[in-house]
Amino acid sequence: MDRTLTAARQAAPTPVPQPVPDAFWTLPADALLHALEARPDGLSTAEADERLRRFGPNLAVTTTRSSLPAKLAKRIVEPLIAILLIAAAISGATGDWQSFLIIVAIVFGSIGLDIAQERQAEKTVEALKRSVAVTASVRRDGRVAELRVEEIVPGDVIELHAGELVPADGLLLSGQGVLANEAILTGEPYSVEKRPGTATGEALSDASNALFGGTSLVGGEAVMLVTETGRNSRFGAISTSLQEREPPTAFERGVHSLGMLILRLTGFLVLFVLLTQMIQHGLSLESFLFAVALAVGLTPELLPMVMTVTLARGAARMAARKVVVKRLSAIHDFGAMDVLCTDKTGTLTEARIAHVGSFGPDGSDSPRVTELIRLNSRFVSGLHSNLDDAILADPAPAVPQACSRIDDVPFDFERRRASVLLSRGAMTEIVTKGAPEALLALCTEVEQADGTTAPLDDAERARIAGWMDQQGRQGLRLLGVARRAMPAACRTISAADEAGLVFVGCAAFMDPPKASATEAVARLVKAGVRVKIISGDAAPVVQHLVETLRLPTRGLLAGEAIATLTDAALAERVEETDLFVRIAPDQKGRIVRALRLRGHTVGFIGDGINDAPAIHAADVGLSVDGGTDVAREAADIILLAPDLGVLADGVEEGRRTYANIMKYVRMGTSSNFGNMLSMALASLVLPFLPLAPFQVLLNNLIYDVSEIGIPFDTADPEMLSQPHRWDMHEVLRFTLIMGPLSSLFDIATFMILLYGFGAQVEMFRTAWFVESIATQILVIFIIRTAKPAWTSRAHPVLVATSLGGLAVALLLALTPLGHFIGFVALPAPLLATIVAIVVLYLVAAEMLKRIAMRQVGPARRRGRTRRAP
Repeated sequence: MDRTLTAARQAAPTPVPQPVPDAFWTLPADALLHALEARPDGLSTAEADERLRRFGPNLAVTTTRSSLPAKLAKRIVEPLIAILLIAAAISGATGDWQSFLIIVAIVFGSIGLDIAQERQAEKTVEALKRSVAVTASVRRDGRVAELRVEEIVPGDVIELHAGELVPADGLLLSGQGVLANEAILTGEPYSVEKRPGTATGEALSDASNALFGGTSLVGGEAVMLVTETGRNSRFGAISTSLQEREPPTAFERGVHSLGMLILRLTGFLVLFVLLTQMIQHGLSLESFLFAVALAVGLTPELLPMVMTVTLARGAARMAARKVVVKRLSAIHDFGAMDVLCTDKTGTLTEARIAHVGSFGPDGSDSPRVTELIRLNSRFVSGLHSNLDDAILADPAPAVPQACSRIDDVPFDFERRRASVLLSRGAMTEIVTKGAPEALLALCTEVEQADGTTAPLDDAERARIAGWMDQQGRQGLRLLGVARRAMPAACRTISAADEAGLVFVGCAAFMDPPKASATEAVARLVKAGVRVKIISGDAAPVVQHLVETLRLPTRGLLAGEAIATLTDAALAERVEETDLFVRIAPDQKGRIVRALRLRGHTVGFIGDGINDAPAIHAADVGLSVDGGTDVAREAADIILLAPDLGVLADGVEEGRRTYANIMKYVRMGTSSNFGNMLSMALASLVLPFLPLAPFQVLLNNLIYDVSEIGIPFDTADPEMLSQPHRWDMHEVLRFTLIMGPLSSLFDIATFMILLYGFGAQVEMFRTAWFVESIATQILVIFIIRTAKPAWTSRAHPVLVATSLGGLAVALLLALTPLGHFIGFVALPAPLLATIVAIVVLYLVAAEMLKRIAMRQVGPARRRGRTRRAP
């Protein structure tokens, strides 16, 4: 008969399952079975095969890897990298092999490091795979078969047991004592009780009748109807979001903008020189090589090296503070961060359940409650909950030797309580613990503070119920305790004896807040970082935590409201909102992207798989050492110490690295632009080129090498007090002020050399080389700080490299070694004149830098809305 039934099913037209709502748990089981064209005894093999072809395999986690050539090509087309490679090619073509090798080594070293870091996203997905079930017990063809998870399709009926992973999303058709661990999706440490039926709310926390892929059963047995598989499941959505390409981070946008700025300046100078040379002298090979040398001279060859060394120095300093940096550029993004989004559990709280107090019926502290609940947890048989573990872990007096267990009725999900019959000296009594509202309904008396009892009337019952509801709204999980005296001869009890109880009070449990959170948040706020809390908990719970930690917050937005908002509308709301409650995992990523759309540099810290998409979406993703593998792999930075104060330390370190990188950027663009502009202008009036092409490249090489000490430099306190970001308008303003200033002194030098000393070609080039390299190198001590130069001391390494580079340049120009490069000895009066010009230039630079380095206010910068990618 079974074969006939199976054959008939296979011969019949294959039913087509209908789409089910996203909140499928709000539908009755019969309606879902009908929509999915499914049956409680499962699908046939033919039906499952057809659905497998339609919906694809149940693979929530898939990997899409780019090939090495594709990764390499993506980076080579970046403007800054492309400019550097073109400069290297030109250097090699003109015989400057040293510059060629240096530039190529630096560029490909930087690219190699970047590609190695891209493996991070692939490792994240691999870690996610380890959280997925391999096989499951599926009802097929009227029997239960052990199938690979990939073969599960919508409409399948699965049998699950305690300790197994849930392979897909589905509705609970039947179950006994089903307890699920959903921390993977919600981040909450409490296990969740599941019951068949129909849920009313559409939030994930309301799905008391549903199970989700990637979660696990920690108790009971269940029969589940599969509704969503693969990438359509909640777990699959997390996997998909982790592989999406997010908009460039603050650091990546800054480097791209700098590359475009240098490209424009280079194009302007090269075209200007070629045009003027062609008009005056015709386009000769020497003028072409001179224009090419200008292009190479304007290129900051050492910028990738300076950035890498600066960031590596920051990473080493952060490692000493127990912070692991996985992506070097994240240190810069950390410093640029002006909004930090944090999950509640595991970041602001300890991510563990702790017994925080016991209260009598009047709300006062009650050691009596602690004593009775501890006795129950100690002696009752059956499965211990995490609340039992918390109460037993709490330091308390040892169990009296006169106390012994006689019998018990273990916990079950129908009664939601557990009772134990104890002999305590001459007294025999039942001690019952359980869900406080259900336990209160079984009580007829209430125990007073002095140990006497009083009748439990309706008014008192209502008052106690209101108090318990208030505690629950503050994030406390309550466990009630009651007692009942029994005859001394009683040796067995049953559930029927759990009546006529005396209500003693409640023990309170919670995920305790971290002691370091208040100070850490205060330091971040002082540093200009706004802290926003994103939680799956209800509003009263989050507000209570905020009040406990005394965190400065404004505005509140619930996940239900976010679900109705477009991305543009959400971007408007997030600006003035600091508390986000009842948030689904996918909404965390939406909030982060909305903040980035508003122009903020966003950090996100979390420790669960449910946090991984938001960690991935942020400019800088953070996790903690105790977080899940997936969260740690998705993060750019991992905190090894539980002290959140290292966040503020990391912000300070990020701003220090930014300050040092910007020293090189400002100096490189302004000095190179001024130098090249001077040579371009000089080429208009001089009958010869102001420097030979090789001398231009030598000037640039010595200058760059002299500044390799910048990564070791310190930063002014003002640079550490507020977030900063790459602003090419500020860099361009600095370049257009300080560059022409150096050109002005260069032109004055030209005039003095030509008309004051009548310098010929070799003397002219030597004198101008000395003046040019001296002003370029020494000005770093002026522009490295916005304060007066004499009030801010440079790091000894920077002093050594800068003055060492200057010494090498003077040695090559003013000694017989310079003969091989085209230099000649200079008379003493000319050297004294050059020294005077350099001093006057440094004084003028000190005066003008206050205008050139004027910052746009942080509020104005953050108010700019970035166009959606």
